[in-house]
Amino acid sequence: QVQLVESGGGLVQAGDSLKLSCTASGRTVRSYAMGWFRQAPGKERDLVAAISGSGSRTYYTDSVKGRFTIVRDNTKNTVYLQMNSLKPEDTAVYYCAANTAGWSLGGNYDYWGQGTQVTVSS
Repeated sequence: QVQLVESGGGLVQAGDSLKLSCTASGRTVRSYAMGWFRQAPGKERDLVAAISGSGSRTYYTDSVKGRFTIVRDNTKNTVYLQMNSLKPEDTAVYYCAANTAGWSLGGNYDYWGQGTQVTVSS
Protein backbone atom coordinates (compact mmCIF):
# COMPACT_ATOMS: atom_id res chain seq x y z
CA GLN A 1 0.00 0.00 0.00
CA VAL A 2 1.00 3.57 -0.64
CA GLN A 3 -0.05 6.49 1.51
CA LEU A 4 0.05 9.95 -0.01
CA VAL A 5 -0.02 13.10 2.09
CA GLU A 6 -0.38 16.52 0.53
CA SER A 7 0.62 19.79 2.12
CA GLY A 8 1.17 23.40 1.18
CA GLY A 9 -2.34 24.56 0.43
CA GLY A 10 -3.76 27.78 1.79
CA LEU A 11 -5.44 31.09 1.14
CA VAL A 12 -3.61 33.47 -1.16
CA GLN A 13 -4.36 36.47 -3.33
CA ALA A 14 -4.49 36.47 -7.10
CA GLY A 15 -0.99 36.65 -8.52
CA ASP A 16 0.61 34.89 -5.56
CA SER A 17 2.42 31.57 -5.56
CA LEU A 18 2.06 28.33 -3.66
CA LYS A 19 4.06 25.13 -3.64
CA LEU A 20 2.23 21.91 -2.95
CA SER A 21 4.05 18.84 -1.73
CA CYS A 22 2.99 15.21 -1.85
CA THR A 23 5.01 12.73 0.15
CA ALA A 24 4.52 9.02 -0.29
CA SER A 25 5.08 6.36 2.34
CA GLY A 26 4.68 2.62 2.46
CA ARG A 27 6.79 1.96 -0.61
CA THR A 28 8.86 3.84 -3.12
CA VAL A 29 6.92 5.53 -5.91
CA ARG A 30 9.94 6.15 -8.12
CA SER A 31 8.55 3.96 -10.89
CA TYR A 32 5.04 5.35 -10.68
CA ALA A 33 3.59 8.17 -12.68
CA MET A 34 2.30 10.84 -10.33
CA GLY A 35 -0.44 13.33 -10.91
CA TRP A 36 -2.00 16.39 -9.35
CA PHE A 37 -5.75 16.67 -9.72
CA ARG A 38 -8.11 19.36 -8.54
CA GLN A 39 -11.80 19.56 -7.80
CA ALA A 40 -13.72 22.78 -7.45
CA PRO A 41 -17.15 22.88 -5.78
CA GLY A 42 -19.78 21.42 -8.06
CA LYS A 43 -17.26 20.31 -10.64
CA GLU A 44 -15.55 17.08 -11.56
CA ARG A 45 -12.06 16.20 -10.46
CA ASP A 46 -9.67 16.98 -13.29
CA LEU A 47 -6.03 16.25 -13.96
CA VAL A 48 -3.90 19.37 -13.62
CA ALA A 49 -0.39 18.00 -14.13
CA ALA A 50 1.36 14.66 -14.34
CA ILE A 51 4.93 13.44 -14.30
CA SER A 52 6.49 10.14 -15.26
CA GLY A 53 8.52 8.03 -12.88
CA SER A 54 11.83 9.34 -14.15
CA GLY A 55 10.56 12.89 -14.36
CA SER A 56 11.40 13.10 -18.04
CA ARG A 57 7.81 13.37 -19.19
CA THR A 58 5.29 15.90 -17.96
CA TYR A 59 1.78 16.98 -18.80
CA TYR A 60 -0.16 20.15 -17.99
CA THR A 61 -3.74 21.01 -18.65
CA ASP A 62 -4.01 24.06 -20.88
CA SER A 63 -5.26 26.41 -18.19
CA VAL A 64 -2.11 26.05 -16.09
CA LYS A 65 0.58 25.85 -18.76
CA GLY A 66 3.30 28.41 -18.12
CA ARG A 67 2.13 28.95 -14.53
CA PHE A 68 2.40 25.55 -12.83
CA THR A 69 5.40 23.22 -12.70
CA ILE A 70 5.40 19.61 -11.55
CA VAL A 71 8.65 18.07 -10.36
CA ARG A 72 9.60 15.08 -8.30
CA ASP A 73 12.40 14.11 -5.98
CA ASN A 74 12.58 10.34 -5.94
CA THR A 75 15.16 10.39 -3.17
CA LYS A 76 12.49 11.92 -0.96
CA ASN A 77 9.55 10.02 -2.44
CA THR A 78 7.96 13.41 -2.99
CA VAL A 79 6.24 15.23 -5.83
CA TYR A 80 5.78 18.98 -5.94
CA LEU A 81 3.46 21.35 -7.74
CA GLN A 82 4.79 24.88 -7.98
CA MET A 83 1.90 27.21 -8.72
CA ASN A 84 2.67 30.75 -9.84
CA SER A 85 0.43 33.61 -10.94
CA LEU A 86 -2.52 32.04 -9.21
CA LYS A 87 -6.01 33.00 -10.31
CA PRO A 88 -9.35 32.76 -8.51
CA GLU A 89 -10.33 30.00 -10.93
CA ASP A 90 -7.50 27.88 -9.51
CA THR A 91 -9.46 27.60 -6.27
CA ALA A 92 -10.08 23.92 -5.58
CA VAL A 93 -9.09 20.96 -3.48
CA TYR A 94 -5.87 19.60 -4.91
CA TYR A 95 -5.21 15.88 -4.80
CA CYS A 96 -2.03 13.95 -5.37
CA ALA A 97 -2.29 10.52 -6.96
CA ALA A 98 -0.04 7.65 -7.99
CA ASN A 99 -0.44 5.40 -11.01
CA THR A 100 1.28 2.05 -10.70
CA ALA A 101 0.50 1.00 -14.26
CA GLY A 102 2.45 3.78 -15.90
CA TRP A 103 1.70 6.95 -17.75
CA SER A 104 -1.94 8.01 -17.73
CA LEU A 105 -3.85 11.20 -18.39
CA GLY A 106 -7.09 9.68 -17.16
CA GLY A 107 -8.42 9.33 -13.67
CA ASN A 108 -7.41 5.70 -13.26
CA TYR A 109 -4.83 6.29 -10.59
CA ASP A 110 -4.41 3.71 -7.87
CA TYR A 111 -3.58 5.73 -4.79
CA TRP A 112 -4.90 9.10 -3.70
CA GLY A 113 -4.11 11.61 -1.02
CA GLN A 114 -6.69 13.30 1.15
CA GLY A 115 -6.42 16.61 -0.64
CA THR A 116 -5.34 20.10 0.29
CA GLN A 117 -7.43 23.23 -0.15
CA VAL A 118 -6.16 26.06 -2.32
CA THR A 119 -8.17 29.26 -2.24
CA VAL A 120 -7.26 32.23 -4.39
CA SER A 121 -8.99 35.50 -3.63
CA SER A 122 -9.41 38.24 -6.20
